[in-house]
This record gives sequence, structure tokens and C-alpha cells, in this order.
Amino acid sequence: MLSADFANFGAEIRAIEAEGADWVHVDVMDGHFVPNLTFGPPAVKAFRPHVKTFMDVHLMISPVDAYIEAYAEAGADMITAHFEAGPHIHRTLQAIRAQGVKAGVVLNPATPAESVEHILDLCDMVLIMTVNPGFGGQKFIPSCLDKIRRVRAMIGDRPVHIQIDGGVTTETAPLVVEAGANVLVAGSAVFKGGSVEAPEVYGRNIRAIREAAEGAQKAA
Repeated sequence: MLSADFANFGAEIRAIEAEGADWVHVDVMDGHFVPNLTFGPPAVKAFRPHVKTFMDVHLMISPVDAYIEAYAEAGADMITAHFEAGPHIHRTLQAIRAQGVKAGVVLNPATPAESVEHILDLCDMVLIMTVNPGFGGQKFIPSCLDKIRRVRAMIGDRPVHIQIDGGVTTETAPLVVEAGANVLVAGSAVFKGGSVEAPEVYGRNIRAIREAAEGAQKAA
């Protein structure tokens, strides 16, 4: 939602879902952990009635534990917290799950894959940042592909998603899927060129990314 029209969030959410989005990804930033400031719990609560699919709330905030309950009550279906955002990620994941929502851990580009080795049983998803968190529209960091492969190998047969956030386009989607990702976040690449008055552009963008990703799956 970071790339949506901030004056028209409800209509934007309805438009992307109607055009094929599987999830709605909400980037929460605090101006401290990352150099940007976005959505507090009241904003997320306002989004919730418009979301008919799945609301994925990515907390780029520190400290994080004190805000988990508020975002869960605002209507998050999944909350992801950064490995680097606090001293006790195991406790953070426990706190998320205690709210009855799905839990994910996020790794920044410089954070090694091995960081998640001992917490995978608490995770529904590992989010691998393929740009530095804080702003949309950044270029994909290719060195993250090896991290995706390593995390996929560690997950094994556990029912844990690998999500990619940052620089996802028709060019990079096949690369991350081939490496083992199965949930792709796209902001600029979805909203570019469209609007609530021209939502069919969102649909074309979503289909193009999906087709590129599915092509890599079939090749594998």
C-alpha cells in the first residue's frame, strides 16, 4: 500500500483485489528503525473493512513488542517483525502468535540466513528484504538470491512461506521464485501507470508479474 494513492486507500484496496491481488501488504514505518513514517494502528484499522483477501502487516519499527497487540486488534491477519528490531526475536514471535495471528520474521539485506535457523518452528513466513527497508521504488539487490536459497533449504518440509519485498518486477520475479520464494510483494510495479479510475492497469501489472513468476515455477 506504500505505492497507493494516500488520499484514496479504500478504493485502491478494492481495486487491486478486484484486479487479482492475493494479499494486501501494509508497510508500517516509524522514522526510527527506518527513515520513513507511515501507518499507525488507526490507519490499519481503517484499511481493514476494505480488505477482503488477507492483510499482511510488515512492522518496520523498533521497539516492536509494545505495538503487536495494537496491530493485531487493528485487523492484521499476519504480522511480520524484523530480526534486527529487538533483542529477543523468539519472544516477539511468541507475542505475535499469542494474539491469534500468523507470525513472520524479516531479514534485512545484510542479515545472514542463519539468523532464522532456530526460530523457524515459530514462523509462518520468512520475509527476505531485497532492498534496504524504508522506501518504495528501490532496485533489487541480487546478492539476496543466495540467501533465499539457503532459507528454503533450512525450511525443508515445514509449511513456511518465503516472501520477497523490494524491487519485484517481471524481471526479478522469476529469479526469486527459482531461488525458492513463493510470496512476492510488489508496490511500484503494481500501481505504476494505474489509478482507481483506470484499475485495469493494476490488473495488467499483476498478471505480468504472476506470469513471469509462474514461468519460473514451471521451468523448475
